[in-house]
Amino acid sequence: MPAEAIFMAGKIGFVFFLVLNLAGVLGWVERKQSALMQDRIGANRAPIFGITAIGLFHPLADAIKAFTKEDFIPARAHKLFHTLAPFIALVPALTAFAVIPFGDTLTIGGETTQLVVADLDVGVLFVFAIMSLATFGVVLAGWSSYNNYSMLGGLRASAQMLSYEIVMGLTLVGVFMVYGSLQLTEIARAQGEYFVFGGVNTWIPKWGILTQPLAFFLFLTAAVAESKRLPFDVAEAESELVAGYFTEYSGMKFLMFWMAEFVEIVVISALVATLFLGGWQIPWLHPDGLHVPFTAIVVGLPSLVVSMMGVGAFLMKVFVLIWLQMTIRWTLPRFRYDQIMRLGWKMILPLALVNVVLTGFVVLLLNR
Repeated sequence: MPAEAIFMAGKIGFVFFLVLNLAGVLGWVERKQSALMQDRIGANRAPIFGITAIGLFHPLADAIKAFTKEDFIPARAHKLFHTLAPFIALVPALTAFAVIPFGDTLTIGGETTQLVVADLDVGVLFVFAIMSLATFGVVLAGWSSYNNYSMLGGLRASAQMLSYEIVMGLTLVGVFMVYGSLQLTEIARAQGEYFVFGGVNTWIPKWGILTQPLAFFLFLTAAVAESKRLPFDVAEAESELVAGYFTEYSGMKFLMFWMAEFVEIVVISALVATLFLGGWQIPWLHPDGLHVPFTAIVVGLPSLVVSMMGVGAFLMKVFVLIWLQMTIRWTLPRFRYDQIMRLGWKMILPLALVNVVLTGFVVLLLNR
């Protein structure tokens, strides 16, 4: 088998293993983190041979329950679309990881490969395009269930997701202007450079959170709203709509919607880490080793070690962003539907436009 095919199979396997397992563990993380924030013990009852492992077996118990639970379809529901909806919600979220780089390059046995499944020139646009398909899954779930609560949840979710997709795209225009690319690998690689003032190297990396601080907060807010989680979970709103668009789902179909929600959290974290936190970049670490700031000293490191450190740095940034989203989820109360729409159209959108104008002015001024 050619080395290229082996590398590709390895990258696909790594991405699927990481995302699916991380999404599964997030069920435990959500329960345990909420328990700690509310001064409770949390999940700790599912044992294997008497070992509870602080509740880590609960996701496995949930999976077994979902596999063995009846797949109920309402009598008046549209069976085809009712069955397709969970797949349409989950598959785009998994597909988006194809263009998100989790490292720079890896060299083994003289063969070098990019640590990304598909390095597209328009990677950011691909993510937006493929993630927008999840809206169809939500709408179909609400409509095909023949349930008023489901229909209301589907309408809310579709309006919210479409509104914030526009806002998300606009917040990133400044990032494209600064780094001059839509390719996620190039954007992450450009953040390894340093700010230079008056011809002096400051050794401060050009991470997106420093070059586009306003866009960072706007994009993170819009992305959390796009995931339909608290404080933006009016599409589910248990106190109003039972479970929203997936009220009439059970068994594995319900689990797929549940997994899609957690996979979206990982997607958001990976995107924010790539666009604003340098991706795999570690300050002062380059392919040839560690550059000591303000000196010409370079601590040489093997390329394999540098590559693995980059992958580890990317994963750590993703974990921190997941923790942040979970903290927001268990801290803020649910917004009203009109408040969510007002935030998107009357606050974030105008601020995103202002950010684009300011970025264009600064870029033009620096180029001159």
